[in-house]
Amino acid sequence: MKMKAAFSGLTALLLANAAPAATPAAPVSLWRLDCGKISVFDLDEFSDTRAYVGQHKDITASCYLIRHGDTYMLWDTGLPKAMLNHVPDPKQSLDATLTVTIVDQLAKLGLKPEQIAIVGISHEHFDHTGQAGDFPGAKLLMGKGDIDDMRGPNADRGAPLAHWLKDGGAMEPVTGDKDVFGDGSVVMLDMPGHTPGHHALLVRLAHKGYVLLSGDTAHFAENYASNGVPSFNSNRADTLASLDRFKNFAANLHATVIIQHEFADIAKLPAFPKAAD
Repeated sequence: MKMKAAFSGLTALLLANAAPAATPAAPVSLWRLDCGKISVFDLDEFSDTRAYVGQHKDITASCYLIRHGDTYMLWDTGLPKAMLNHVPDPKQSLDATLTVTIVDQLAKLGLKPEQIAIVGISHEHFDHTGQAGDFPGAKLLMGKGDIDDMRGPNADRGAPLAHWLKDGGAMEPVTGDKDVFGDGSVVMLDMPGHTPGHHALLVRLAHKGYVLLSGDTAHFAENYASNGVPSFNSNRADTLASLDRFKNFAANLHATVIIQHEFADIAKLPAFPKAAD
């Protein structure tokens, strides 16, 4: 199994490194969607070495729409709609709020939920799965480690994905890397550690070049720079190995790194409703 995963990772790397000037089989566009804001009142939970004692930080929740030819894919689905206009409670270690739904943002692009063919989710946490249920016709792509976790010890996390986990929705548990469209333009990268099946996403655009979407490989710029490991991650060694792999992809491909929870990184893509291509 380890050998198979190694070859899967090598295949994705070879695809990604194949002629940077090469054009994907179909045009690819990338939009950043607003999927909420998280107020972290106890930032020290994001360090297992007590790096942020007494600190507070607001982080963003970002989702992404990808168009590959005529096919639309969502990457992550943000906070649940129940958090619309919620006022964060400072008595909690963290709380969150949502001001606009994914469906409402898609409507501004003239898209209906049924036009989303694929929902790829980086991992099982509530701020990445919250609105998945609005796209029951889509095929779910998600790390097998997280799917197994939601069918086992952390079944409560699976509620937003019940359509796929329990009701037979189309789903592919992903092991290793996954070349979503078979042309190297959109590749799920195996980055365990935050959760057992966590993935990041590599997108190749004709003009902008490579874009790396972090999932929760890291949560904010300081955390990324210092290789910080949140206390709630599932595996410290896997987290550090994934950070190393992620940074090597970034360096080797001269990729634009987007930390999905980092407010400063929102500006690395055009402001909605414009897309990067």
